[in-house]
Amino acid sequence: MNDLGLPRTIALRPAERSVLRERGQREVFCGLTSIVWLHRKMQDAFFLVVGSRTCAHLIQSAAGVMIFAEPRFGTAILTDRDLAGLADANAELDRIALALLARRPDIRTLFLVGSCPSEVIKLDLAKAAERLNARLLPNVPSVRVINYSGSGIETTFTQGEDNALKAMVPLLPVTEARQLMVLGCLPDIVEDQFKRVFDKLGVGPVTFFPARRGSELPAVGPKTWVLAAQPFNGETLRALASRGATPLAAPYPFGAEGSLRWFEAAATAGGIGRDHIDSVLTPLVERARTAMARYRARLAGKRVFFMPDSQLEVPLARFLSRELDMALAEVGTPYLDRQMVSADLDLLPTEVAISEGQHLDRQLDRVRAARPDLTVCGLGLANPLEAEGFTTKWSIELVFTPVHGFDQAGDLAELFARPLERKTRLAA
Repeated sequence: MNDLGLPRTIALRPAERSVLRERGQREVFCGLTSIVWLHRKMQDAFFLVVGSRTCAHLIQSAAGVMIFAEPRFGTAILTDRDLAGLADANAELDRIALALLARRPDIRTLFLVGSCPSEVIKLDLAKAAERLNARLLPNVPSVRVINYSGSGIETTFTQGEDNALKAMVPLLPVTEARQLMVLGCLPDIVEDQFKRVFDKLGVGPVTFFPARRGSELPAVGPKTWVLAAQPFNGETLRALASRGATPLAAPYPFGAEGSLRWFEAAATAGGIGRDHIDSVLTPLVERARTAMARYRARLAGKRVFFMPDSQLEVPLARFLSRELDMALAEVGTPYLDRQMVSADLDLLPTEVAISEGQHLDRQLDRVRAARPDLTVCGLGLANPLEAEGFTTKWSIELVFTPVHGFDQAGDLAELFARPLERKTRLAA
């Protein structure tokens, strides 16, 4: 803030664009939400949240799973006595964790997930993980206990995944082999599609982090190239780089252009010839563009406003602007990790307004002034904005839905067209 109480503007390549940095009231979703997709990905892992009843209700509601179905997540509920320091929370946590592992012998990785309540009372889950590993190692060496923070105090809900993966990096084995690692939690169907494209390109071997089983940790070393599939895994990427891996810069695989440039980055690093790259990727690009064509006609010329929520905002704005001809009223993101989104940022129109962080009242004023055709925002803002006559898109749906790659390009475009089509039908 400056002396007048106005937000500061920070120059990013001053000749091209500037970024509005805002600090104030924020509307964010809880980092525990990432458990919803992480527990589906790592099929031998269990996520034990150490938190309140509110934490338990949030995860169960977000996952849409009844507790009697025995999903691979749960909550060790902190009571009033725990929060007041009248009970030994560590002893109770050990008892619950050991009972859980005895009941569920299929668990190979147990994540102790910190929450706002556990962090407020300074419950040391790192020590708890060390203690449990020491107790388990002689008898159950196949089980590993890992801790990370999923606290709602974090910048945005997707940081839960980043924290979980970063906590696993020190456990990754070492390799001297040349390989490509794809970083970021992807639906199995997307991972299979990516594997087929890499195989056709001749890029390999390829590993995915996280793998489908938490116990199957990919190796990392000085000849590992890392290609990020999610823009919110910056801390994990930097942790991998500290293990000797080399990050590859590329736009994210959203839409035809993003997917093309993403696969090209891997193929070029692998020394694949230009002719072969084109022969493999050109048909996929054409198919993706055909799938998007019907939605481009609906979205072209429409103005979209991104409110900060998931950290997907910059690559999705690039996709909407360049591939669907939408106009960008403002691109807000909770945190502008320049290392992670520079390739997408460079492809945005130079005049587009970009904001980092949030001052909710000021941003809502800008939404009302801009009157965009579509506002991409968090769940907590969608209904109030709809009540004011705005058309909204839940940003969290773009995290839960398979949207990466050539085969999902049409589906991704449809997600943005659907709210506009709904509004048209209701007005008819």
